[in-house]
Amino acid sequence: MVNQVRVRIAPSPTGPLHVGRARTALFNWLFARHYGGAFILRIEDTDRQRSSDANLVSILDSLRWLGMDWDEGPEVGGKYAPYFQMQRLDTYRQATARLLQEDKAYHCYCTPSELDAMRQEAKAAKVAFRYPGRCLHLTSQQLSDYQVEGRRTVVRFKMPTDGATAFTDLIHGIISWQNSEMDDLVIVKSDGIPTYNFAAVIDDSMMDISHVIRGDDHIANTPKQILIYQALGYKPPEFGHLPMILGLDRAKLSSRHGAASVTDFAAMGYLPEAMMNYLALLGWSYDDKREFFTTKELVECFDISRVGKTGAAFSMQKLEWMNGAYIRGLSPDELATRAIPFMQQAGILPPSPSTIEIQRLRAVIPLVHERVKRLDEMADMTGFFFHEPADYDPHSLIGKGMDLRTL
Repeated sequence: MVNQVRVRIAPSPTGPLHVGRARTALFNWLFARHYGGAFILRIEDTDRQRSSDANLVSILDSLRWLGMDWDEGPEVGGKYAPYFQMQRLDTYRQATARLLQEDKAYHCYCTPSELDAMRQEAKAAKVAFRYPGRCLHLTSQQLSDYQVEGRRTVVRFKMPTDGATAFTDLIHGIISWQNSEMDDLVIVKSDGIPTYNFAAVIDDSMMDISHVIRGDDHIANTPKQILIYQALGYKPPEFGHLPMILGLDRAKLSSRHGAASVTDFAAMGYLPEAMMNYLALLGWSYDDKREFFTTKELVECFDISRVGKTGAAFSMQKLEWMNGAYIRGLSPDELATRAIPFMQQAGILPPSPSTIEIQRLRAVIPLVHERVKRLDEMADMTGFFFHEPADYDPHSLIGKGMDLRTL
């Protein structure tokens, strides 16, 4: 292990924090806290059309709700600021200029229609598309013609055409990729914004990231990034690729499997400590028996060597069971306190409940405590203690074998 562990999570503010990203953030956070290192939050906001301040706030709130703090990043700062990619464009431009000057990258003038035609040719030939380097050796006349046409360029990284790029993954072991299978990837788009693979390398290098722990859908990106590290003279970090989170049908987790974002789970009445515990068990285990951990215990026990290689199945039923166990572990007063916002949202309690109403809620907690699995169930289970039903069938109150004439 390096002298100081520095890991990061780099969400894009194009939507809320989803389960997969939350689990990745948690494993990074546990890894950092276990080794006394730093957990960095960096925002990849280069998708200017879909990024929003509202999504950023939602992501930050979700991390805080789960109990994850960050040592550097938005609202905290740090010596490697700024932590927003759109504020780091000059750094990317300098790296781009250096690669172009050293003939490790080149401008590509190919239009989208020309690239599409190349892809169709590859498809017809039943071979994987690999950009053929068409713009590597343009003549002066071709360059002049393209410039007169007003063609916008992208910048491509010049991939080696032979050999292999290998790395030792913290979870999967040695992974090797033939360089001939990778095409000259675009590192800067026509609008001057860097692509993910390029910006991530520069940011991770500049911020002294020691370990990159992310989903295994990024495995194919890693050899490309290692080659960029090498071209810039940077030392690559260690990589660890986490198994994907799947539904019970073994398909990639999506909204059809249940709530997809952390905010969804919070709104449904799941406890943050239960959510953290459950997320930690998605792909990691301490042993074959233990399922319940406090945050302190997770930090002490977390070992990335115990992360599995196969996809982890997400079960709403298992999460609900665990959440119910955590709720039963709350004191009646604490359960009442946590239930109040859900009772207010359901209209059972007013925005400013009176002392009598709070006392009544605490008084009825023992009647439902053993049955509650989510906080949002409290309204249905206890609402009739606060408001008489507006409409009900009197006959439903008559016992078996009785009728109104006997009352």
